Amino acid sequence: MSRTAARTGALLAVGCAAALLYPAAPAGAAGSVHLSKIYYDSPGSDNGSNSSLNAEYVQIKNSTSRGVSLKGWVLVDASNHTYTFPSYTLGAGKTVTVRTGTGSDTSATKYQDRRAYVWNNTSDKATLRKSSGSTVDTCSYNSSRVDYKLC
Repeated sequence: MSRTAARTGALLAVGCAAALLYPAAPAGAAGSVHLSKIYYDSPGSDNGSNSSLNAEYVQIKNSTSRGVSLKGWVLVDASNHTYTFPSYTLGAGKTVTVRTGTGSDTSATKYQDRRAYVWNNTSDKATLRKSSGSTVDTCSYNSSRVDYKLC
């Protein structure tokens, strides 16, 4: 047997042993509910119109393989503007957009029903918390050169 064949066999044996010692995570174990985007500077001038307010939003993604109840979860900025989710389940692999202004809630879009902007155009921090108060995710930005932040 050549040295190359012996090394290949040894590496294969080590790889198989590692697979037995460290099995793959069960299906559905991967993923999370997390902040995915903050669009903090709505296009055009900040004129306070409902369409301008609704162009400011945060997207939350569920990258797990099952729906997650967000009832009582809170989205908050650095100035403590809070949005609390009503009874709502974010489906597996789905994204919900939380808009600042007013509108009719759907399964894909929720409205904070505010008459003023929440997200500062230069810097801020979004925090997503469970109803228990534990932090799920945070996303910060510090730039006036772009209008949004991918988290």
